[in-house]
Amino acid sequence: MGNREMEELIPLVNRLQDAFSALGQSCLLELPQIAVVGGQSAGKSSVLENFVGRDFLPRGSGIVTRRPLVLQLVTSKAEYAEFLHCKGKKFTDFDEVRHEIEAETDRVTGMNKGISSIPINLRVYSPHVLNLTLIDLPGITKVPVGDQPPDIEYQIREMIMQFITRENCLILAVTPANTDLANSDALKLAKEVDPQGLRTIGVITKLDLMDEGTDARDVLENKLLPLRRGYVGVVNRSQKDIDGKKDIKAAMLAERKFFLSHPAYRHIADRMGTPHLQKVLNQQLTNHIRDTLPNFRNKLQGQLLSIEHEVEAYKNFKPEDPTRKTKALLQMVQQFAVDFEKRIEGSGDQVDTLELSGGAKINRIFHERFPFEIVKMEFNEKELRREISYAIKNIHGIRTGLFTPDMAFEAIVKKQIVKLKGPSLKSVDLVIQELINTVKKCTKKLANFPRLCEETERIVANHIREREGKTKDQVLLLIDIQVSYINTNHEDFIGFANAQQRSSQVHKKTTIGNQVIRKGWLTISNIGIMKGGSKGYWFVLTAESLSWYKDDEEKEKKYMLPLDNLKVRDVEKSFMSSKHIFALFNTEQRNVYKDYRFLELACDSQEDVDSWKASLLRAGVYPDKSVAENDENGQAENFSMDPQLERQVETIRNLVDSYMSIINKCIRDLIPKTIMHLMINNVKDFINSELLAQLYSSEDQNTLMEESAEQAQRRDEMLRMYQALKEALGIIGDISTATVSTPAPPPVDDSWIQHSRRSPPPSPTTQRRPTLSAPLSRPTSGRGPAPAIPSPGPHSGAPPVPFRPGPLPPFPSSSDSFGAPPQVPSRPTRAPPSVPRS
Repeated sequence: MGNREMEELIPLVNRLQDAFSALGQSCLLELPQIAVVGGQSAGKSSVLENFVGRDFLPRGSGIVTRRPLVLQLVTSKAEYAEFLHCKGKKFTDFDEVRHEIEAETDRVTGMNKGISSIPINLRVYSPHVLNLTLIDLPGITKVPVGDQPPDIEYQIREMIMQFITRENCLILAVTPANTDLANSDALKLAKEVDPQGLRTIGVITKLDLMDEGTDARDVLENKLLPLRRGYVGVVNRSQKDIDGKKDIKAAMLAERKFFLSHPAYRHIADRMGTPHLQKVLNQQLTNHIRDTLPNFRNKLQGQLLSIEHEVEAYKNFKPEDPTRKTKALLQMVQQFAVDFEKRIEGSGDQVDTLELSGGAKINRIFHERFPFEIVKMEFNEKELRREISYAIKNIHGIRTGLFTPDMAFEAIVKKQIVKLKGPSLKSVDLVIQELINTVKKCTKKLANFPRLCEETERIVANHIREREGKTKDQVLLLIDIQVSYINTNHEDFIGFANAQQRSSQVHKKTTIGNQVIRKGWLTISNIGIMKGGSKGYWFVLTAESLSWYKDDEEKEKKYMLPLDNLKVRDVEKSFMSSKHIFALFNTEQRNVYKDYRFLELACDSQEDVDSWKASLLRAGVYPDKSVAENDENGQAENFSMDPQLERQVETIRNLVDSYMSIINKCIRDLIPKTIMHLMINNVKDFINSELLAQLYSSEDQNTLMEESAEQAQRRDEMLRMYQALKEALGIIGDISTATVSTPAPPPVDDSWIQHSRRSPPPSPTTQRRPTLSAPLSRPTSGRGPAPAIPSPGPHSGAPPVPFRPGPLPPFPSSSDSFGAPPQVPSRPTRAPPSVPRS
């Protein structure tokens, strides 16, 4: 025998879960937990068993449930049970389940009525249940017995509160009919955690054990001590029935007979009993399901819209249609050409915000990396002067020269120009690498056709390699052209006379005004170490100074460092640091910043370091090329110059410096233009005009346009998901129309619960308050007006409840919606009368 009302909900929930399973997702439909709260021997376990339809909980007198039992019901074709502490063991005999619960309870709490907050986790699989969580809690007690601690009441209360404070927990406050309802601990606890009364349902048990001539009609009609969701009366099996193996089905029939035959309950029999309690709870479950549907619907509609555009392309897909393959090939090649063009020339769509790539990176190579590479190979001053002196002496030969030979100038200049081949060829290699990376990024859109993707990459990469040789030949030709003729008539060349008059200096800084060259974040690492940690600042580099600020608003300037006599050099990266560091220092051995000879600046990448070095180069801060003076070790001769030779060397040195500045400016302009014309523009033209023809000649069209297994699988999945989403939305619509949401009943005046909680316990010498089993002076026939309820004693702990005779309100028939308590006619409220004290 299962829970029939629950079984009616099973198809509804299963349809919803099947809809999500078809999408490969889990249905996040978390149904409420149901906790049964009450005193000892109130019938909590019996109420709980009725939801499962099986006898499996321990029975007896006193405190039987001594550990929380978390019972998870799982919809399954087979019926069996599993314990968390007995993994892998299936219980098909529910008598064994009861014995295991008793044994596990005794194992932790002992044999002498001890309690524990450690729950027993039991999972019951059955085709007759929903995926619910039921919680059987120990009964509320006040007096410790056996091995129970002195604070037993506090411990059980805290144990119960752990479960019922959850918003997703329905509370069944169980009270026996033969006790005082106004002092019900279950209702007090429920009131604390659910002051609005939306989660609390009163359950009155043991109605069949009330004294003859008494009944609980006023309570069950929600008149005497009202709750927002009212009360449901149930009649559980007695211990004699359980010992006699009376099953739950027979017990429910006996319960139904009791309510129909009892004169006080026959008019409300359709709203009493375990089936009605199940109906009320299942209506709460239905309301919960309906409340979750809007979120599910929005989620599914969002997914449907996100794949709708892609699905449209798949709907009319015909794998073997040759025209489809031809059209797709043309579209793919055209899209590849457009993407390559955008990545090189720049575009507003699909902007990479993580790193420089494509045309932006090539631009950095042209204007930062290439000029910096030229400066890095800059000649060593001491070595240069030595080479000039050797050239002058070798030209004069055995004779002592009286004049400065111009042949020495040409020899030195040509040697320096040839050194430019290295940086120029390196810039070609860097551009080629970036072009190949760009091609690979553009071919990602062709991944659905593996052969097409591979052939496109191969053909374009081969063409780039072909252009590499021609571009490098042209770059070397430009250098050779500069070597072939030294134009001393150039308008920017200083000439021999001016070279003799110029003062000796290694570098001549070009004045470009105090314009801003670069801004960005840098970390001052060596100063930060002294203060307990490196710190980042906002740096601004101009033609005359390097300043840093607290942040990029540039309001609070920390320091301004003049660039005079500054040089930059690399700092070895620490093994404990991920930063890349370079340092600024003064060539005259002066402190750069306060007491620091070096200012170490850190970047996140080597690329940032190179970029800052190139910017410092524009400002006239050159890399340090100082070398140790022990390079002369092993040489037999000790180099020295006479004053005349020294003047000649200085003159040649000035001429070389002037002419090389002309050559550097020319090379820095021509090399990017050469690469752009012979490499980048040529590759773009090749992709637009020749790529398609070479693809056709390389392989058969059918082979090129053969789909990958992943793409075919994705297409099938997208079409299946599209249909499943539409079906799921339809199911949600069906559930919305097939179920009825019952609104919450209006609030009632349940202040009696609060008042009873604050009142002192009744004195044993004063008049006893009437219980539910006390005579209510109502005719047993249930007809006619009832006289007023006797007033309680002065120390009973609750004010008298006024009762006015009159006709009873009409009750809804069995065809009306269930779950809501009958509406009590409104009447003016008045303050309770004061209670006299003795």
